[in-house]
This record gives sequence, C-alpha cells and structure tokens, in this order.
Amino acid sequence: MKQKVICVIMGGGRGTRLYPLTQERCKPAVPLAGKYRLVDIPISNCLNSGYNKIHILTQFNTASLHNHIQMSYQFDPFGGGYVDILSAEQTEHGENWYQGTADAVRQNLHHYGARDNDLFLILSGDQLYRMDFRKIVEHHNSLGADITIAAKPVPKSEVKGLGVMKVSDDYSIEEFVEKPTDQAVIDSLVISDALRGSLEESKDVSEACLASMGIYVFSKKAMYEALECDHTDFGKEIIPGLLGKKKLASYIFDGYWEDIGTVRSFFEANLALTDDVPPFNFFDDDNPVYTRARYLPATKLNNCTIDHGIMAGGGLIDTGRFKRVVLGVRSVIRANADLENVVMMGADWMETAEEARSHPLPIGIGKNCKIRNAIIDKNARIGDNVVLDPAGKPDQWQEGSVYVRDGVVMVMKNGVVPSGTVVQG
Repeated sequence: MKQKVICVIMGGGRGTRLYPLTQERCKPAVPLAGKYRLVDIPISNCLNSGYNKIHILTQFNTASLHNHIQMSYQFDPFGGGYVDILSAEQTEHGENWYQGTADAVRQNLHHYGARDNDLFLILSGDQLYRMDFRKIVEHHNSLGADITIAAKPVPKSEVKGLGVMKVSDDYSIEEFVEKPTDQAVIDSLVISDALRGSLEESKDVSEACLASMGIYVFSKKAMYEALECDHTDFGKEIIPGLLGKKKLASYIFDGYWEDIGTVRSFFEANLALTDDVPPFNFFDDDNPVYTRARYLPATKLNNCTIDHGIMAGGGLIDTGRFKRVVLGVRSVIRANADLENVVMMGADWMETAEEARSHPLPIGIGKNCKIRNAIIDKNARIGDNVVLDPAGKPDQWQEGSVYVRDGVVMVMKNGVVPSGTVVQG
C-alpha cells in the first residue's frame, strides 16, 4: 500500500506575541512580504514536495484565514488534493477548545483517514523557510524511526528559548531539553564534530546546538500511541516523554529558517526581503510560493526615490522618499511621503472616490507624512502631516489606533490616524 503523508499545519493559539497583528486574524493569516500570508509558506513547501493533503488546525479569528484558503487553493478533481481548515468543534466526545499542539491533533484524529503505514508531517504556521519535505520523510524511513524532528544548528548562546537536542552521530536523539537555562546543560548539548562536518551554512559556527524547528514526522502507530495520554503539547511534553520509549531521530536542516512569533521578528523578516541578497528567495521558479491570484494592475509610481523596497500590485504611490519599505497590495501613498523601515500591508479593496468622500479620511497614507520603523496594517487611514516614530515610546504604549511593541510603531487594521498626529519620543 502506497505510503501517504498527512500534512498538519498548526494554526497557533491566540497569537498574543504578535498582537495587534492578530487582533482580527489568526497567526497563519497575517500578511507577509507584500502579497502573501504566513500560511502560504508551509502550504507551498508541502505542494512543492508533492504532498497535497493538508490540514490546518486553528480556533481563533479564523474568518480571514478561511477566506484566503478558499480563494487561493483550489484543486482539480483528479489529484485528490485539498487544504482543509479544522477548527475546534463540539462533538459527542468533547467540547473543549484545543489545549495545545498535541491536543489539537488528538481532537482531529478521526478526520485524517490515516492507514497503518501512513505518516504525519506536523508543521508550524508561522515560520519562514523553504524545505523539501521529501528529504525528511526519506530520512525518517531510512532510519526506521518512529518520530523524526527537524533541527536547526544554532549558536549555543542563542538557545535558551528553544527546545534543544543532543544527537548521536547516527542521528538518534539522546536527550531533549526544552528552553535550557543551565550553562552546563547547554554545553553538554553541543553538536558533535562529525555532525557539524556534514553542514554547509553552519559549518563554521563553533559550539552550535541543534534546536527543534517544531517540524515532526510521526508514523501512524507512534502518533496514536503518543496521544493516548492527557499531554497537550508536542515540544514540552510529548517528545520529551517518548525518549527511551520510541525511536527518535533528528533531521538536520541547514538552510534559512525564521520563527515569526513576535512583532519584532515579523518586522525584521519582512524588511530583510528588501536586502540586495535577501535571506529568503521568493524568486525561485522551481519552488514557488503560492498565494491568492488577485489579477491586480501594476503599482503606479510618480517621481519617487526608492532605496531598497518591494511592492505588490495595485498600488498608487505619489512623490516621496522610500528606504527599506515593503508595500502590500493596493497601497496608496500620497504626495511628499518620507518612509524608512516601513511594512505597509495595503488594503482589501481599492477605495472609490465616492467611498473616500464618505469617510473623514481616505484609505492609505496622506500627504507630507514622515514614518519610521513602522507596521501599517490593512485598510489603515492616515491623514496629512502625520509623524510616526517609536523612538522614546515605552513598550505597549497605545493611543487610538497607534500601538508600540518591540520597538515598532503600528497602525492597527482599519485604524484611523487623524491629520497632524505626531507620535515621537
């Protein structure tokens, strides 16, 4: 019987570390790189790997995600593919919301249709990376493992907030420590010279450790047996509890990988895409990142100075200076703008003149605005002569639709910033 790989993408909890980007949407639905959503990354990795049976588990603010999935991923009837959203539901067997990653998978076991030799591929919905999942599946099968965990080499000075493994030269996992703080323990988890010699990008990283990427391959038998308990989280409880009971292996991934779990990491990952050689390549024809086809016109520019930027379609950009900017779909920026280090998500529709007159401010950025180190969420309305700069503002500072977190000033989705507003330390 042909082995099937069942892909399960974790939609995350309330996404509190990404608030206010998650005020009206779940984490996987947060816009990325001008025209994508975070969820497009794991879905595209699955499709480019030849795996088209994909389940997304989520329970908070799912409307935006549902709309995006329905508009983006439509399969012909011959391939048998689907992207299915499984939200928490009340059944005869229970009515609890997902309590964690493992509990979410447990509550949906009856939906997957898994056969005895099938595999589960468990993925996160808020990471930026490109991986051929066929390689980790082949690695898993060749080792005869019950569970394989994808691991990323990380300098030992940076592992205190991660799940870290001690891995033998045959890739078997000897030890798993969640968020180690004891320096002696961290030192004991350093990767061996033999394993580091097999790396390319991280070969020169001295005393690196292998940190879990939150990507797991389970055999069906191992998955069902692992979930015969009350544990709710894979990384904190299930995986450490299986050491010595199941054959755990590591798959070492040495490419670019960014966990986009905070406002700061989201902000920096987006701006890094404007670099001369960005760390993540959206221009790979052999491994495209899929998303919704919007059929928008090209963005129109009028006498602009741009120093590193990316722009999605459908925008209207008037005169101004722009440095390190990510401009999303249907972004409207009026005359004499001065933007530096700005992620603008654009708008869900192009406002007509009549619609604009019905509101005190039109969608987009007004005239003579100066904005630094900012995220401007969708459908924001910013008036003329506005200054936005988080410098000097405390974390969690908020006034109206403007919010400061992780050193970034944000205008919330559908937010309104009146003309003449000055937010500056």
